[in-house]
Amino acid sequence: MSKLNMKEWINEIIQKKEVVAMPIMTHPGIEMIGKTVRDAVTDGQVHYNAIKALSEKYPTAAATVIMDLTVEAEAFGAEIVFPENEVPSVVGRLLANEEDIEKLNIPALNKGRVPQYLKANMLAAKTITDRPVFAGCIGPYSLAGRLYDMSEIMMLIYINPEAANSLLKKCSDFILRYCMALKATGVNGVVMAEPAAGLLSDEDCRQYSSVFIKEIVEKVQDDHFTVILHNCGNTGHCTKAMVATGAAAYHFGNKIDMVEALKEVPADALAMGNLDPVSLFKAATPEVMKKATLDLLGATKSYPNFVLSSGCDTPPHTPSENIDAFFAALNEFNNA
Repeated sequence: MSKLNMKEWINEIIQKKEVVAMPIMTHPGIEMIGKTVRDAVTDGQVHYNAIKALSEKYPTAAATVIMDLTVEAEAFGAEIVFPENEVPSVVGRLLANEEDIEKLNIPALNKGRVPQYLKANMLAAKTITDRPVFAGCIGPYSLAGRLYDMSEIMMLIYINPEAANSLLKKCSDFILRYCMALKATGVNGVVMAEPAAGLLSDEDCRQYSSVFIKEIVEKVQDDHFTVILHNCGNTGHCTKAMVATGAAAYHFGNKIDMVEALKEVPADALAMGNLDPVSLFKAATPEVMKKATLDLLGATKSYPNFVLSSGCDTPPHTPSENIDAFFAALNEFNNA
């Protein structure tokens, strides 16, 4: 089978009369196959089985892996806790000072759970052939914050920008190598999650996030591999910084006005979002979920590059009735 041309895929979505949906969701698939979050984030086969189950059940425009922002930090040596049915999290602080940054080594791709994630992506790319498969990775600023502490990295960029840039360069180098390895599995792109950069001003977001992401984009994005930049921390103040990366698609969180975001995204790039994964997907009634979905579709109807999505990864224990309501609303809108 010939490799999917992602530039053509994006163009087809833009030219299409109907809106397509690409919610970021894996947790419902984990529950469908009777496994725990811990099982999926530690075992590539289980992770893949969840992705596959979801791709068979829902008419998504693409399949996505778990948005796990601890994989790369663990590879560097950070301590991770693994609750049975919640996403993993980083404990404490790997780097205590500038000297630790200087001594920090960029890890090999066989560290931590990286091999399990590469396995999940390889299996998904091999068997899900009716739509693109998007891998996941963290962004450089968000990774630096997980290694150095989120509050401390924000201070470091002002107190010692040289040390901050040194850490960001190491993070970026590792993410680039990881993205190259993900690309080699045969997946069609990567959703790069950079939520911590949303805490920065547009200018600082450009300087301490976008310039590093742009370098990665320039090295990995091509006709067959798309970078989707996700920043759910952006409330509208740093969309320009996101667009400066040159990614082919942008994924927005529920805190932003999606119409305002669409105004700043180039017409030939996809803009995805942004229904609240917690208050809507997880906690709302199906009726409220459906109405919110229809409202968003109505508000964005004049933007052909809009892709309907969740504002972030849908959490564990998201009711299937709400996912069904989401797709029912899309179907109703497209057939109106």
